[in-house]
Amino acid sequence: MKSIIVVEGLHDEINIKSVYPDAYCVITNGSAVSDDTIKLIKELSKNYEIIVFTDPDSPGERIRNIVSEAVPNCSHAFLRNYKCRSKNGKKVGIEHASKEAIIEALGNVYKSTNLEDTITNNELFELGLNGNNQSRIIRDKISDYLNIGKPNAKTFLKRINLLRLTKKDLEELICKVK
Repeated sequence: MKSIIVVEGLHDEINIKSVYPDAYCVITNGSAVSDDTIKLIKELSKNYEIIVFTDPDSPGERIRNIVSEAVPNCSHAFLRNYKCRSKNGKKVGIEHASKEAIIEALGNVYKSTNLEDTITNNELFELGLNGNNQSRIIRDKISDYLNIGKPNAKTFLKRINLLRLTKKDLEELICKVK
């Protein structure tokens, strides 16, 4: 199945096409995603895999959530913000990512599922991944290891379930990253 990559802006598309010249992208023009763009993405999802590949910031997460709600079976590609910083370090975005970072992110696409969650918020708490001073640090290390962006606790839980990881899997990852 051919894929459609949902990005925020034209410069994101240009950077992706510098790596994958035949890639087809839908540009949302920022976090104010229009109804027409959502209709287009929904229509395209009937015949193509939709991959949401947005900037690792709040507007990017907002777009990811809007598209995920409209197309629940979409896939996701993630970049950590340190892998897509501008040369002056003041901006973050797909447009600033290296070719290697884009290849890595699009090589690790995660497919949404409607299956039952594999882990609960209580289990995250039991594992120390939510609710204490070190939780964010450990979550960030695991997120970096899995290349799933830099999510807060709620989003981390969604992404862990997206990956179908179990409590045992997380225990092993905690040991690896400590």
